[in-house]
This record gives sequence, structure tokens and C-alpha cells, in this order.
Amino acid sequence: MPRYFFNTRIGDDWVTDPDGAELPDADAAWETARDTVLAALGVGRDQARLMTANLVVTDVEGEIVLEFPFAEAVEIDPDQGATVH
Repeated sequence: MPRYFFNTRIGDDWVTDPDGAELPDADAAWETARDTVLAALGVGRDQARLMTANLVVTDVEGEIVLEFPFAEAVEIDPDQGATVH
């Protein structure tokens, strides 16, 4: 099973994933990236800075498989009755 590494890039700063995770395919890596981003956004941190971050998923050779912008994980539900400007 392939191993994927979930590295976070915020501006020029990198937080690398030294262990990675064995997942069946790139689709599973995308789902894991989304879940990781949502978990990070759920923790009380500097949310504005995190919204500029990307989760960069690489394979064992260091090749980029996908980039998941933290901002893409945020969904605004217009049916909640709130006005969105």
C-alpha cells in the first residue's frame, strides 16, 4: 500500500510529516487531507493564518500528489439564514 506524507505549508514555513500514512490510493489521501485540515481548523489557533495554509501531500519519493488549501475545507451554508457578504 502506498505511503503518503501530509506536510503543512504556511507562507515560507513548513511543518513536515516524518511518518506518513499508508493509504490505498490518492483518493483516500485527499479524504485524509480534508479530515486533517478540518481537525486543525477546529482547534483554537490563529485561524486567519491557517486559512492561508496548504496541506501538501507527497509520496515516498517526495513527489507532490496533491495540495489541499485549508480555505477549501470551509463551507458556508447559505441556508442557515445568515446573510453572507
